[in-house]
Amino acid sequence: MKRLTFLFFFVLVLALAVGMPASAQSPNPTPSDDEVNAIARDMYCPVCENTPLDVCPTQACIQWRELIRLKLSEGWTEAQIKQYFVDQYGARVLSAPPAQGFSVLIYIVPPIVLALGVFIVLRAFRSMHKPLESSARETPPATTPDNDYLRRVEEELQKRD
Repeated sequence: MKRLTFLFFFVLVLALAVGMPASAQSPNPTPSDDEVNAIARDMYCPVCENTPLDVCPTQACIQWRELIRLKLSEGWTEAQIKQYFVDQYGARVLSAPPAQGFSVLIYIVPPIVLALGVFIVLRAFRSMHKPLESSARETPPATTPDNDYLRRVEEELQKRD
């Protein structure tokens, strides 16, 4: 009888020890606000112009954040959640447009324009400095008055003498 009681308590303690960590972890833990805001930070409010979803106080944004929380608790990844919102509302909800189609120009044109601007500015600076450098090396030409003018001046001087 003593052994049976000991065995019963041993099995009970063992079952509790094994079962407790499993019961403490729920299959779908509630995501924290930081996890929700990490995704919402890269998205924009559907109602307000240029307001990130993580700081927008509108009711629509509150519902969107709760929807993100729900999707995270269901095991969705950040990419899946963003794609869900893009499918529902279009690419305008993302802070950075996807690099596909016409949006690729957003990533290509600015560096090209910047490089072109630097090239133009450098060429302008070089052209501004070239005349200064060449004029410093050359001696200025001697100024000679017009021969006709010089002849008339000499005639006037001779008349006075």
